[in-house]
Amino acid sequence: MFNVYRKEIDWGGRKLTLETGKIARQADGAVVVTYGETVVLCTAVGAKEAKPGVDFFPLTVNYQEKSFAAGKIPGGFFKREGRPSEKETLVSRLIDRPIRPLFHKNYRAETQVIATVLSHDLENDPDIPAMIGASAALTISGLPFLGPIGGARVGYIKGEYVLNPRLDEMSLSELDLVVAGTQEGVLMVESEAGQLSEETMLGAVMFGHREYQKVIDAIIELAEMCARDPREIAEEPAEVEIVRKKLLDGGIGEELAQAYRIVMKQDRHAAIQAVKEKALAQLGGEEALVAVFPSVFKALESDIVRGNILDTGIRIDGRDTKTVRPIVAEVGVLGRSHGSALFTRGETQALVVTTLGTGQDEQIIDALEGEYREHFMLHYNFPPYSVGEVGRMGSPGRREIGHGKLAWRAIRPVLPEKEAFPYTIRVVSEITESNGSSSMATVCGSSLSMMDAGVPLAHPVAGIAMGLIKEGDRFAVLSDILGDEDHLGDMDFKVAGTEKGVTALQMDIKITSITEEIMKIALAQAKEGRMHILGEMAKALRDARTEVNKNAPRITVINIPKEKIREVIGTGGKVIREICETTGAKVDIEDDGTIKVAAVDAGSAQAAIDWIKGIVAEPEVGKIYSGKVVKVVDFGAFVNFLGSRDGLVHISELKPFRVKQVTDVVKQGDEVKVKVIGFDDRGKVKLSMKSVNQETGEELTEEEQAAG
Repeated sequence: MFNVYRKEIDWGGRKLTLETGKIARQADGAVVVTYGETVVLCTAVGAKEAKPGVDFFPLTVNYQEKSFAAGKIPGGFFKREGRPSEKETLVSRLIDRPIRPLFHKNYRAETQVIATVLSHDLENDPDIPAMIGASAALTISGLPFLGPIGGARVGYIKGEYVLNPRLDEMSLSELDLVVAGTQEGVLMVESEAGQLSEETMLGAVMFGHREYQKVIDAIIELAEMCARDPREIAEEPAEVEIVRKKLLDGGIGEELAQAYRIVMKQDRHAAIQAVKEKALAQLGGEEALVAVFPSVFKALESDIVRGNILDTGIRIDGRDTKTVRPIVAEVGVLGRSHGSALFTRGETQALVVTTLGTGQDEQIIDALEGEYREHFMLHYNFPPYSVGEVGRMGSPGRREIGHGKLAWRAIRPVLPEKEAFPYTIRVVSEITESNGSSSMATVCGSSLSMMDAGVPLAHPVAGIAMGLIKEGDRFAVLSDILGDEDHLGDMDFKVAGTEKGVTALQMDIKITSITEEIMKIALAQAKEGRMHILGEMAKALRDARTEVNKNAPRITVINIPKEKIREVIGTGGKVIREICETTGAKVDIEDDGTIKVAAVDAGSAQAAIDWIKGIVAEPEVGKIYSGKVVKVVDFGAFVNFLGSRDGLVHISELKPFRVKQVTDVVKQGDEVKVKVIGFDDRGKVKLSMKSVNQETGEELTEEEQAAG
């Protein structure tokens, strides 16, 4: 009925299978990847022709997880998958980043890659199979993709690199690194690390690069069996060279070089825009020339900036390749927040605010692997005013989610254990100015803000973004890149860490690959820059404050026997609700009997703690308690004490003398002091009032009782 092609290899101790020809046959390329029992369908489709006037490559990557893949039904009212989750967005970016640079430079047709998780074995994360499947689908599609690429996850367990560790092994790993690239070199790295050395990180990258070569070979062998005929790519229009010559003959090159010598970003961009308008006017409105003008002008910008750096070692703003822009770090800039910092590096600025909450504020995440709670959140916002523009405001885009996750990965390895610091932590980074590497400014500002809030980080964390200019065998590695250097350069290499080692590493390459030598130089240069930045941050705050901010809730942890949890909660939550409403404290109860009491006011917290202790405490003979009369009968009064505990004050124990009627001494609702004098045959508590001074709560001697 149809031809099915399969390629199977052993990889990382499991079978990796690539299959095509059976499912999604109308796509340009479709591959089903099976790793263990995790199955991902990956498709690639390119429009037949590019839309007129498009001067960029419109590529979209969508990774989606179907609930049925883990035998689940989606939550919510509609019971179907909705907007992409944070993980789906991040994996979409993870796939996009290494494949985008490998399309032919003249290809402009709209292209879409979709990776759908069909089955999840809860052992093998679908992100690596999805990346491999996307590469295979593109390779057999006939689209002008200069791949294939391979990808792998690398762990570091007990001093050894581990290829594609299973989900349950990741808790033992000091490293979670994803690397992707071609046979020649690495294109993308994404990682979180437990303060590992630069040498260990580089070793992990190269280990992954070696291990995914088997995958690349398998994709090539599959393509040799079934790849479609390659599409023809239009030659570069003759108008490109015509426009380039016109611009250079008209002196535009020199004027553009002068504009790029302006240090301040806004002034520089204004000058570049003026040159651009002048250059466009030189074309006389000729439609064919105007159509190719944007790409020619950008290429001219690139040649000028890159050539100047390689020839002189001097960058756009006058720095050499290693110097970091001036840094100003401030903490405590917002009076009512729990922690705040303003981190400014050159023309990039992040206002970062930390808020401390309780267990009730934890984020509940419903993932294919199961539901779990996250007590540390970091949100990154990039408003349009940060670059002097007008733009859309709304929910965060892919870039904002990605930058926030990178900063989250950088900070998480130095967080205190939840048992030692039982707060939910939310950090928000508002980028108020941007000219390069706002994500690394977020890392620095987050570290300072959290320490200002009293979060006891193991070490302060700083981040730096590195760039690369490479022409043939000549190259320059740039520390603390500007936005223009990122835009016109070949690499965005971000390194975050402490004085002890690296906590996060992210790398994106715009050329076909880079060598181990370049990565080694970039890591060494980044370490030098990171140490400088940590020194500048220390001028504002060297260590976390010894106490949490006065505006933050104080959390006290107590433990009760598990069999007492029901008594503290009460029927339908009645008791715990009353405790919270009466004292103003928040109370979180865990299944093991751990109770966290949180309140800004110490008195409120102590009142709630005393109440809970009263509920779970066992009455002690001879001890005096405060209580309330809850019922009056002919033979005595029932008194509620120790929370929900009741005891009987017999009529003979009301006063040291004979009492005719109970109501002569107490009435329902009276606050009284009682002493535990024993237990009856059924274990009921026997109380006495006559032996206690009702005003002071002190025990009366026999002489004092006799005196009445």
